[in-house]
Amino acid sequence: MHSLKDHLCSIKLYAMKTKKLQPVLLLVAIFFSGMASYFAQPSSTIAVANPNVNALTIKPETVAKMLRLELIKLNKYKVYDEFDMNEVIKAKEEYKVGCYGQNCLSRLGEELKVDYMMSGSIDGLGNKIVVTIKIIDVKAQNLYKSAVREFDNQELEVQRMVEIVLTEMHGLAIDKVVADRLAFKNEVITSNNVGKINNSGPRIGFAAMTGDVSEFATRPEIYGGLGIQPVTSMIGYQIEAQYVGTDNFSALVEGIFNISGLEQSQFIPSFSLLNGFRFGKANWEFAFGPRFGIKSTSIGFLDVDGEYGPDGAYYTKNEWLASGGKVNVNTGEIIMEPFQGFTENFDKDGSKRLATSFLVAFGRTFQAGSLNIPVNLFYSSQKGGGFVGINMGFNVQKSKEPINKTSPQRYY
Repeated sequence: MHSLKDHLCSIKLYAMKTKKLQPVLLLVAIFFSGMASYFAQPSSTIAVANPNVNALTIKPETVAKMLRLELIKLNKYKVYDEFDMNEVIKAKEEYKVGCYGQNCLSRLGEELKVDYMMSGSIDGLGNKIVVTIKIIDVKAQNLYKSAVREFDNQELEVQRMVEIVLTEMHGLAIDKVVADRLAFKNEVITSNNVGKINNSGPRIGFAAMTGDVSEFATRPEIYGGLGIQPVTSMIGYQIEAQYVGTDNFSALVEGIFNISGLEQSQFIPSFSLLNGFRFGKANWEFAFGPRFGIKSTSIGFLDVDGEYGPDGAYYTKNEWLASGGKVNVNTGEIIMEPFQGFTENFDKDGSKRLATSFLVAFGRTFQAGSLNIPVNLFYSSQKGGGFVGINMGFNVQKSKEPINKTSPQRYY
């Protein structure tokens, strides 16, 4: 067995050996740390030529700076800046404008002594922006990497678009939330590709009166009525504007000016302001909104039972009070104020004021090219009665303009 003294001697000998090895271990650690740092640094060099920019306000020089910045973030290349490239670019006119092709980029890369050259294009195509980026292998003089992607027309977000394309090009994960917000959505949706459509045209139809409105229409004129049939013609003009439009759904604002009763020597004007919806390929429609007109009323009572005179006679309060009572034509008795009291009633000789009602319509628009033929059933409801009827007309799509008229801000 080893003694305690032997163990202490062994520990002391190990400590002395370890102390002698410490400088060597330190040098090895520094060496491997340096080598790791060396290999972590990008070794390939790359330069960015000004890309081609079409139908956008942003300048090519600005896009080139964005490309350099996003390349630096990738940490995969040693990126030349514009100052490293100035001398070579100034020496040849072809490098200043229009150096977009593979051959030109290869020659520029050879003179710059870089491994790769990058360029591309940023194109505004209607309601989308297309970003195309390509990297040329200068030594091999062929295409090294390329990518293209469509984005929504948001010019202020071009740098994020460039970031997404470069990241995908190098097989890295992208920010899905940002990518979804900038993605071009080629689908049925209210977006920049939806326009306002202005359709206008005449309307004709007829309506039957109901309730108190019908009673007012048929009441003789000598008793404050109109003395007409309770069915009347309607003629008007509709102004229509579309504020949402897709293949299978449209939302409309409709304004309808209308005049009724002309065939019975009456002039009954109205205006309706409706919110409408059109569904499906068959163009079924539903609309609703307020209707505004003029009504003439007075305070009085209707002698519906003929108690004080002919059946259906109407007496105003002023007439009644001014007479001091009337004589019953049948009995000769003095008529006192009716027990049912005075109420507000339609009276063509009464005071005029604004009348409102609620209109609901349902129908279908038949189409023949750009000609639209709407046919609608409608009901207009107000206190005591209303109108129910049918109308039809025609209109032609006269104009279309984008909903989003905002021009993109210019980069400075």
